[in-house]
Amino acid sequence: MPSPTYELFRQAMAERKQIVCVYGGYRRELCPIILGHSKGQEKALTYQFGGQSESGLPPRGNWRCLWLAQVSNVQLRDGPWHSGSTHKQPQGCVEAVDFDVNLRSPYNPIHRL
Repeated sequence: MPSPTYELFRQAMAERKQIVCVYGGYRRELCPIILGHSKGQEKALTYQFGGQSESGLPPRGNWRCLWLAQVSNVQLRDGPWHSGSTHKQPQGCVEAVDFDVNLRSPYNPIHRL
């Protein structure tokens, strides 16, 4: 059974809502792009466009890979959807993709949003 955090991330993807949460002790503002599992644990590839991180955040944001068990204080909010610019490298964050906001996903997600 998916965790409550997983369900909130799935809802944010389906409704194109932003997420505000805490990860690694830092407040993050992000949009989840891919949701699934790696090594049997829930994981998400996200685009962080605001907030903080240990490594800093470029002005336009950056891709972040999150273990959902380490995410807390998740809140959904309305706002512009951010997904970064197209990238040329395949994602290696989520091994088993359950959901992908990209309708033409090359990762064969198990479910459609």
